Amino acid sequence: MASPKRKQRLFSGMTYREVQCSNTNRKKKLPKADQTWLKTNGYRNVGWDNVIKLYQKINDFLASPDSDDPTLEELFLRADQIGKKYQTAEEIKAFEQAFQAEVDTISEQIDQQFPDQEVDIVDYSRTSRPNQKRKTAKSRKR
Repeated sequence: MASPKRKQRLFSGMTYREVQCSNTNRKKKLPKADQTWLKTNGYRNVGWDNVIKLYQKINDFLASPDSDDPTLEELFLRADQIGKKYQTAEEIKAFEQAFQAEVDTISEQIDQQFPDQEVDIVDYSRTSRPNQKRKTAKSRKR
């Protein structure tokens, strides 16, 4: 009589061999420095637990933003600089006026929806006396 077949272990819906292949392919996408870091720190693609640890570590590397890649803000600033090279002064001025008008309407809508409940009162009737001498212990003893 044949022995019953063991239930196959899965990780994220993948078999052991599929996870190994995935690790190999995704590891190739990493920079050489990260690949050597994984090797020196003992992340191996052999053994079920090691394969899972390597898979998770590769995910961490792929999820972290590269320091060489520009941020979204930097990309917008570069695009703005490039765009201004090809625009005339009148086009730039018209855009800035339209942009300021849009900002003003948004600001007005925000002020309507979130009115400022506190009133700031500034009293200019009192004058400050910065040269007034302080009373010290010596002057009180007299």
